[in-house]
Amino acid sequence: MEKQQAAPMKQVVWFAIINYIGTALGVVSSLLIYPKKYEFMGMVRYVDSISQLLFPIMVLGASQALIKFYPGLDVQRQKQLFTYSLLSIATVSLFVLSGVLLYENYGEPEFKGLVYFAFPIAVALAFVELFKKQLQDLQKIAIPAMFEKIIPKIVLPAAFLLLLYAGISRNEALWLYMSGFLLILLLTSVYLFNTYKPGFNYRFKTLFGEVSRKEYFRYSLYSLAGSLGSLLAFRIDGILIPNMISMEANGEFSTAAMLATTLQIPAIGMFALYAPIISNYLRDHNLSELSIKYKEIARLLFFIGAVLYGCIFIGLEDLFHLMPDHEKLQPLIPMIEILGLSVLINMATGFNGEIITYSRYYRFNLIAVLLLILLTISLNLWFIAQGYGIVGVAWASFISMTLFNISKLAFIYKKFGLLPFDKKFLQLGMVFAITGTIIYFLPSNAYQLVTLIYKTVLYIAVNVIIAYRLRLVYQLNVSADKFLGKIKR
Repeated sequence: MEKQQAAPMKQVVWFAIINYIGTALGVVSSLLIYPKKYEFMGMVRYVDSISQLLFPIMVLGASQALIKFYPGLDVQRQKQLFTYSLLSIATVSLFVLSGVLLYENYGEPEFKGLVYFAFPIAVALAFVELFKKQLQDLQKIAIPAMFEKIIPKIVLPAAFLLLLYAGISRNEALWLYMSGFLLILLLTSVYLFNTYKPGFNYRFKTLFGEVSRKEYFRYSLYSLAGSLGSLLAFRIDGILIPNMISMEANGEFSTAAMLATTLQIPAIGMFALYAPIISNYLRDHNLSELSIKYKEIARLLFFIGAVLYGCIFIGLEDLFHLMPDHEKLQPLIPMIEILGLSVLINMATGFNGEIITYSRYYRFNLIAVLLLILLTISLNLWFIAQGYGIVGVAWASFISMTLFNISKLAFIYKKFGLLPFDKKFLQLGMVFAITGTIIYFLPSNAYQLVTLIYKTVLYIAVNVIIAYRLRLVYQLNVSADKFLGKIKR
């Protein structure tokens, strides 16, 4: 059992390392490159938002269905399920292309042509999503994460620099950005098919003899609705801001969102690796083990998220003052703090979305997401109309996300009697609130770099030591004890 758990945790560690390397590249670009031309950044984000809305339609719930039905099948049927999912995405992508061509004929003149960059990115994302889910079942997420997280962080700054200093056109820069996603698809495909041999069995009668075709399509459609709705809710600002404010404002918000979402890197890895495990627990009705993991992972993610968010809250202003474009970066601080808090709340509630998705109550996701869409769009329109600008968009995102997570928590508690919170979780929250407040109000040094280093290092050290001494985070104590044991030898 320990070896089985060690393998996923090793993948999580590598996943986090790769993500943080990608994040470091993204942060450097966000601080030093993107502020030089927010308008182009807004354009990239608009293309990205369109592609993020298109690719779930192409996937049509196939990737989620792969996780849902995979554990109950033998090896041959598992391969058939993967092949069927592959063909499904290819077929649906052709139908989406016709819709894209129709949209281009009736779209706004200002945004004409951008959808042609979004469509190939969406196709790449659709296939990569399926390939990642297959690799997820094989407990291999680190290598595809490297492709997905590193390549765009290199390609996009390169496109920016070429646009700024080499005189290439806007469209040429967007072509370069798009090519990065096609490269991700190529490399992920090579890695998958070197690791996994599906055999490409096209006789699907035997597959649907074991899996109810009706249940498969019902689940896939609900997953599609949930995924599309969720992406619409979280990406709608990338479409509303250019139309209601400006492309430059969209670029500013995009940079703030990019910096804020660095908090959730450990959560993405955890959720990806634990998805098949959660699916197995639910299939076997093993709620006792599920409850333990639910609490452990929520507490771990809250600990990691609170450490990172505290560093942002305490040191961000001093960090920005050290940057050459600090005047352009200062307006981003309130947005980063608001969006970062939203990410922290999402991490603290654990894998509640996965529990619902892989249970027989998966239809609830559709209801919750539809309410989220309605709430997000309404709040965005209201805050923008009231003159709050992109800070209002950040508040709209925070309120919507918080209510969304509360609704999922309430539903899981009602149906399963499970909550991710316990006494240790509350103690951890109190520790962070007290230490963060005290350190924030400590005197600042005349040199901002000194203030940045001493406050953030002190905040991290104090919270790690207290959490370790009080044994509030199981994984922290296990890792620290192993490390200390090696030192004493």
